[in-house]
Amino acid sequence: MALAKMAIGRLVLRDEGQDLMEYGLLAALIAVFAMASVATVGQTIYNLFWSSIGTAL
Repeated sequence: MALAKMAIGRLVLRDEGQDLMEYGLLAALIAVFAMASVATVGQTIYNLFWSSIGTAL
C-alpha cells in the first residue's frame, strides 16, 4: 500500500506530461466539434443536393 501511495504522490508532484495531456484534450475537443459540425451541416447539404437532383430527374 505504501508503494501505491508513493507512486501516486510522484504522479501528482511531477508535471512532465501536463502539456501533452493538454494537447490531447484540445485535440479531442476539436474532434468532437468537427464531428458535430459534419453531422449537422452534412445532413443539410445532403438534403439540398438530393432534393435538387430529385426534381431534375
